[in-house]
Amino acid sequence: MVRYQALKGLYEVERTIGCGGFAKVNHWRKVAIKIMDKISLGDDLPRVKLELKALQTLSHEHICKLFQVIETDGHFFIVMEYCSGGELFDHIVEKNRLSESESRMFFRQIVSAVAYLHSLGYAHRDLKPENVLLDRYQNLKLIDFGLCARPLDGMDSPLYTSCGSPTYAAPELVLGNQYLGPEVDVWAMGVLLYALLAGSLPFDDVSIDSLYKKDSAKFKAGKYEEPSFMSKESLRLINSMLQVDPKKRITVNKLLSHPWLTLGILDPVEVKMENSKCYDADCVNTMAKHHQVVADTMWDHLKKWKYDYHTATYFLLMGKKRRGSTLKMNSTAVRLPLSDKNMEALQS
Repeated sequence: MVRYQALKGLYEVERTIGCGGFAKVNHWRKVAIKIMDKISLGDDLPRVKLELKALQTLSHEHICKLFQVIETDGHFFIVMEYCSGGELFDHIVEKNRLSESESRMFFRQIVSAVAYLHSLGYAHRDLKPENVLLDRYQNLKLIDFGLCARPLDGMDSPLYTSCGSPTYAAPELVLGNQYLGPEVDVWAMGVLLYALLAGSLPFDDVSIDSLYKKDSAKFKAGKYEEPSFMSKESLRLINSMLQVDPKKRITVNKLLSHPWLTLGILDPVEVKMENSKCYDADCVNTMAKHHQVVADTMWDHLKKWKYDYHTATYFLLMGKKRRGSTLKMNSTAVRLPLSDKNMEALQS
């Protein structure tokens, strides 16, 4: 049963996961739908617009892919890649703590995604295990760009907004000082790696307020427990990220080839985008056949990248092709005219 008219005929919502929705695309592929009420957003509406702009720009194997955006008078429906493995946070809790080899595998993926973000001028500002999902192949997908920033004058421009989760936030951010996006992301990555290896947080307290008081010697000095079961190499890497002085923190670019991340792998971490907005003849022809139009007509619509139902279908087909699956569309899948009028009718 579809509760929202804007989704009728496009997606069959099955159940709720978190604050989003879990759906099937006409019964041939699963997606996640984030549903946001505009009235409840209030002053956060510009933030959502920035998040959507970022998601339409980003294309990386370790960033959760945006498929479609439906905007009505009352709601945003953000159709995203579905990750069946759940949150990285739950994975850590289930295992108590992760081995160094598994932590390295995950952290390489995080570093790749964050380095890619920074290369495009974005800072995430809310990196934590709850904002990292796992797909069914145990690949990480970074999510929730609601607090991301893209300074107009570049990544060396200071930011002022205090945001994010206190236990993952850098000292300069928590204390209300100006800060640089890449530097606070690196601090959060240090906390995240500690959480992977230790199953706990370096800066945790029953009272967050007492932990982050301006006179907290522990926090200002960057002091935290160094568990004996963690290797010296792991502790040194974490320490290079958890430097109270942001200018002394390791940079993301240096993390790419850090010895800890290349141990047993040799190759530096790659920062490469997925070229999901390219022409793929197989996928275009599959869609053209389903919609009973010629391939050129189908591609003329797709290459506008409207993030409509057709964009979503194209990205899903490309994903199937990468996995080696047969390219076909269910005969019962909806056929929408290649125009905006149909979408306007659905959203009215």
